[in-house]
Amino acid sequence: MLRLNELKLPLDHALEDLPRAICARLGITPDALESYTIAKRGNDARKKSAIKLVYAVDVVVKNEAAVLAAFVGDPQLRPTPDTGYRFVTQAPANYNGPRPVVIGAGPCGILAALVLAQMGFRPIIIERGKAVRERTKDTWGLWRRAVLNPESNAQFGEGGAGTFSDGKLYSRIKDPRHLGRKVLVEFVKAGAPEEILTEAHPHIGTFRLVTMVMSIRETIEALGGEYRFQTRVDDFDISTAADGSRSMRGLHLSNGEYLPAEHVIMAVGHSARDTFHKLHDRGVHIEAKPFAIGVRIEHPQSWIDKARYGASAGNKILGAAAYSLSHGCSNGRTVYSFCMCPGGRVVAATSEEGRVVTNGMSQYSRAEFNANSGLVVDITPDRDYPGGPLAGIAFQRHWESAAFIAGGSSYKAPGQKVGDLLARQASSEFGVVTPSYQPGVHLTDLSQCLPDFVMEALREAIPVFGRQLPGYDHPDVVLTGVETRTSSPVRITRGRDLQSLNTSGLYPAGEGAGYAGGILSAAVDGIKVAEALALTLAPA
Repeated sequence: MLRLNELKLPLDHALEDLPRAICARLGITPDALESYTIAKRGNDARKKSAIKLVYAVDVVVKNEAAVLAAFVGDPQLRPTPDTGYRFVTQAPANYNGPRPVVIGAGPCGILAALVLAQMGFRPIIIERGKAVRERTKDTWGLWRRAVLNPESNAQFGEGGAGTFSDGKLYSRIKDPRHLGRKVLVEFVKAGAPEEILTEAHPHIGTFRLVTMVMSIRETIEALGGEYRFQTRVDDFDISTAADGSRSMRGLHLSNGEYLPAEHVIMAVGHSARDTFHKLHDRGVHIEAKPFAIGVRIEHPQSWIDKARYGASAGNKILGAAAYSLSHGCSNGRTVYSFCMCPGGRVVAATSEEGRVVTNGMSQYSRAEFNANSGLVVDITPDRDYPGGPLAGIAFQRHWESAAFIAGGSSYKAPGQKVGDLLARQASSEFGVVTPSYQPGVHLTDLSQCLPDFVMEALREAIPVFGRQLPGYDHPDVVLTGVETRTSSPVRITRGRDLQSLNTSGLYPAGEGAGYAGGILSAAVDGIKVAEALALTLAPA
């Protein structure tokens, strides 16, 4: 079988045009094409007047060797890659050895636990928040009634922060073993739409993620895994040998229990600040890492559709349009779009009382009125928070607390219209753009809750983006603050064996540990770490 990439056809092409295009591209007659399947489909909208669908197809042809030989050196035709997943090891029958512990039930922890369970190791999953159904109720409690549960919210609970997001399932990570395909296949088994296996930019949406997460939990439990919800890890028991080497021994849990644990995957997500502090107190090697802060920007989705697709805006095949923007500013900062959510809403995503944090979310349909995206500015430890490994956490908290006050100290988010931001004045009334954030937006001056260099960078970048996407810098467009949880402010450093650099048996993983960014990359990292752990329990 051969993989043919970059096959472009008009947006409105007929079904029979695809096999014709395959034959024309390969220079073969129709009878030489025995079969084909679509491996990936995206679109090329660089020319709005001539939008193309872009396919990668797997084809079975007669005399495959001759066809392949005719395209020597052409990177767009090659043997179809083997994307099947193979377990690196398997537990012995009736395995009764040490049970690995996974802390956190976000995408990283869930996939780590699933792979460990599939290999026969019966993992224990510790999750400080609630199961996803109950967690959803608590999350809506903040959105609808301004009532925050610090242990069950948009950050903490089964499914992790990715549950209340757009559910985007694409990543720019290098994936030579096609572990991302393993993730997508498991998601489809759990109820995700099959099209995520072929769409170039697949997504699921919150409601589907909820049922999918529940299905994966049932699979893990059926394989001998064990979940412990509403259970926080309060401390780590780490032994130190005479030679100074350190290793995991166990965990002190919030219910008073001591859990012996010599093989622990840390998949706590980017907001487990108390856990980062405790790890630091126990001498686990942690370093500060860069992240970004800024705002959420909202436009009517119809504006973005028209700017991106022109006369094809509203086409069902194209769906709601997305965008990706970046600008290097004169003050040395980079402003870029982050976690763009077509047809979605801005949501309250704080996990700590007295602080405001924004994020974006959309459903599978992407059918809500507004588009939203993070509009963020890069920051680095040396330049912006040089106070030590945990200084980034203090930096985030400072601006989140300022946003709470600027929003009226009621979990309303502070907001400002683009025209007023550019004019350096506070906003007092909304225009044609209505923000979606709940419990509500309080118009003000965002300079109260963002550093001066961020405000200057936004003022420079927004007009530039307006020249790229007409309407982007419309004066009534709403900015909502603050977006601070773009990625983890720390990295729990690990070695080539994927264990902590100075504590054996501890496997930092996923976004919270500083090794992923988004659902797919976090899940892939979870698989890698699970494999490394499994090989210590049952060498291949």
